[in-house]
Amino acid sequence: MPYPSRPQLTALPEFAGTATTRPDPDVQRRVEAFIVQQYAAGRSLRELAELTDRSFSAVRNILSRHGVRRREAGAEPLRRTSSL
Repeated sequence: MPYPSRPQLTALPEFAGTATTRPDPDVQRRVEAFIVQQYAAGRSLRELAELTDRSFSAVRNILSRHGVRRREAGAEPLRRTSSL
């Protein structure tokens, strides 16, 4: 049995349709602040790309420009308890 497809997020209304080759500087600042804040809160690059109507690589480039160190790929490893 195949896995169900992952849910696709829709762009937030304030960011929908704002991805252009020459974006409004004010909108771009808000997008970048949102991406940096939400990535630090634990959202994935894929989620941020969908929520801001940007590409995966655009989100990655924004994080790089702001000096944000990216997390490793994949889920966080489970921690072993000492009671085992």
